[in-house]
Amino acid sequence: MPKQSYYIVALPGDGIGPEVLSCALDVLSTAGQLFRIDFQVEEIPCGGHYYAEHETEWPEGSFEKCEKADAILLGAVGHEVDGKTVFTKPGKPYPEPQLAGFAQVILNRQKLGLYANVRPVKLYPGVKHKIHGVLKQVWDADKVDYVVIRENTEDAYTGETNSIPDGQVTPIRITRTATERVVRYAFNLARRRGKQHKVTCVDKSNIIGAHRFFRDVFREVGGREFPDIKLDYAYVDAFCQWQIRNPEWYDVVVGPNLVGDIISDNGATTAGGLGLAAGGNIGDEHAMFEPIHGSAPKHAGKDKANPMAAILAVQMMLDWLGTRHEDSRLHRAAQQVEAAVAALLSEGKTLTYDLIGEEQAARCSEVGAAVEEKLRAMA
Repeated sequence: MPKQSYYIVALPGDGIGPEVLSCALDVLSTAGQLFRIDFQVEEIPCGGHYYAEHETEWPEGSFEKCEKADAILLGAVGHEVDGKTVFTKPGKPYPEPQLAGFAQVILNRQKLGLYANVRPVKLYPGVKHKIHGVLKQVWDADKVDYVVIRENTEDAYTGETNSIPDGQVTPIRITRTATERVVRYAFNLARRRGKQHKVTCVDKSNIIGAHRFFRDVFREVGGREFPDIKLDYAYVDAFCQWQIRNPEWYDVVVGPNLVGDIISDNGATTAGGLGLAAGGNIGDEHAMFEPIHGSAPKHAGKDKANPMAAILAVQMMLDWLGTRHEDSRLHRAAQQVEAAVAALLSEGKTLTYDLIGEEQAARCSEVGAAVEEKLRAMA
């Protein structure tokens, strides 16, 4: 049922995270005013820069606040000191690469049960792509509109690495429980989308036994519970080619954690780049939304990063909250935020360097304000 107030935890994080999340929160505030929705937002400092100062990833009690929140918004995690990346595992300022952002991302995903990483790959009219360093119109907008569902809690992303005499081993863990719930999410999403009624399983099951198990469970669940949905299959290496060459083939795509990570970033190429790529980490009771571009330390503090992915993460959050609480105001707000982003992209003027080049580029804050202006004009 609709709530009188929605409690949102914002984790700005590192690098460009605070800049893009600031724009996104301004858009959220404007949407709240226009659609008469009360959002109570609490920002919590976190990430590598916080660790460098306090030797802890975030203030005490932060996880409990995330647990109480109606939804979480994450900026980015990843901080550099003297050219070295400061990660966030306690007691180890420079641990193994796979532990980067452990507290805010992997720990939240695992402890809050955020098993489905949902990454839309959608091309908006007017968006160009940087192919060979030149912005071009490569794909028609109606050819690129699918969603990658990435299993979010296991595979090679367990945070475990074991030493062996001549190196290290990171195990691949894939369980029936985790696989069943994420493929069910993918099949149900294909029903809700009502487009091709198709789910493509992407894996490396011809080589990796654990991925073969993932595919077997996908086939079992789909055949038994979703007779109206077409089952499709692809190996990840071939899929990476096809999603660039023929993105119109796909509707909903599901895969193990590492595979999903790769193909969702690769798919962003066909949708204008990571500056437009948003993602949701979604479970049965909790959800965390984020731009997926990372902290980009070299751009931090310059007011030049693209805030669109963070704004589209807000749009995803509004839509998820609207469904969870049966609140039509949130659904309308989500639709209008996306429409405002689409209108600005189609206009092709007030955009950041990655979309129109350095000479014509607007600032990050100017793009955020322009989305707010479009949103007000549409209300």
